[in-house]
Amino acid sequence: MRAVFADGAGGPEVLVVRDVPDPEPGPGEVVLEVAAAGLNRADLLQRQGFYPPPPGASEVLGMECSGTVAAVGAGVTDWAVGDQACALLSAGAYATLVAVPAGQLLPVPDGVDLVTAAALPEVACTVWSNVFMVAHLQPDETFLVHGGAGGIGSFAIQLAARLGARVFTTAGSEEKRQLCRDLGAEVAIDYRDEDFVEVVKAHTSGGGADVILDNMGASYLQRNVAALATEGRLVVIGMQGGTRGELDLNALLRKRGAIIATTLRARPAAEKAAICASVVEHVWPLVADGQVRPLVHETVPLDDVRRAHALMESGSHSGKILLTMDTVTA
Repeated sequence: MRAVFADGAGGPEVLVVRDVPDPEPGPGEVVLEVAAAGLNRADLLQRQGFYPPPPGASEVLGMECSGTVAAVGAGVTDWAVGDQACALLSAGAYATLVAVPAGQLLPVPDGVDLVTAAALPEVACTVWSNVFMVAHLQPDETFLVHGGAGGIGSFAIQLAARLGARVFTTAGSEEKRQLCRDLGAEVAIDYRDEDFVEVVKAHTSGGGADVILDNMGASYLQRNVAALATEGRLVVIGMQGGTRGELDLNALLRKRGAIIATTLRARPAAEKAAICASVVEHVWPLVADGQVRPLVHETVPLDDVRRAHALMESGSHSGKILLTMDTVTA
């Protein structure tokens, strides 16, 4: 098979495509012939040397893909050769073949083509698990998601809005803010020229956001706490703005607020399987009905993976960037 590795730590130029032996399915696993793989910020961090794969995971980059089942391991009864699926992975998606624990396979939702399905697993599982399973966002509560035009943000806006929340978001250009409004955001904030704390409070009569989904980390920590409503929940899932910040605990105590920091990648397989099953039950019907849709900015051939990473780092994209395999015409 052909697969993408980082040859050392650095910029997109360290990415290389190599021929390596095909994987064999272990017990409880299937092998997917990959149609497409989704890019995620974690892939950029891994390439830069800041976010290695979990112990025992493949060195091949990529945490989500779609494809066709090519082989089935012992004990797998729910999947058969020829089935189409998308998959949540710890690593290995940037390849023409990948071995996947069967519990981390999700059926392709009705109305979604196989390539586009690669844009779904990581965003759907991240948003559903963090915003709804952990932070328990309720109808009529106020939800703030940073980076609303990105893969996570664009999915979070749609899902929260369809399930009855008031949605606020941040984005860096008017084009991206309009996209966020079109997806269901009530208020789209210019993070370059506006203070999101003031805007959120102005539109909630000073109350603030009940749930905040944050990918920035340290640089937004104090302002996120300031933007929280009483008994608000701040869920931190990224560190684009650094790893160390100061926290006014008194401000958090006065609001009886909670800060939750989570990752999806390193969770045990059983937890990932439970999240995938919950996504299929609760989220896939909304995707199949067209109420929530994957947003794809561009599909890029596997051999052009360096350009795909450079595009993601530029921040000029909206939605997901996908890598397609040589056998697939996107």
